[in-house]
Amino acid sequence: MASSSVTSWTRRENKQFEEALAFFDKDTPDRWQNIARAVGGKTVEEVKRHYEILVKDIIQIESDKIPLPNYRSTGRSGRR
Repeated sequence: MASSSVTSWTRRENKQFEEALAFFDKDTPDRWQNIARAVGGKTVEEVKRHYEILVKDIIQIESDKIPLPNYRSTGRSGRR
């Protein structure tokens, strides 16, 4: 049975997750396994949970329930 605890994600893992989501679309066979492999160190269950949290956040932002994050500019083409 999968753990219900929330794991922490580093900035690097989040970036890998975002890139994998863009690469492996919803029609990709074994999408979640591929995304977990691309991130590394996360289980399929952790990746799916992270996606569910992302979707909930997007819905709340789009419905104006929470403000957009205040992203800081790094002064170097937006890269860190």
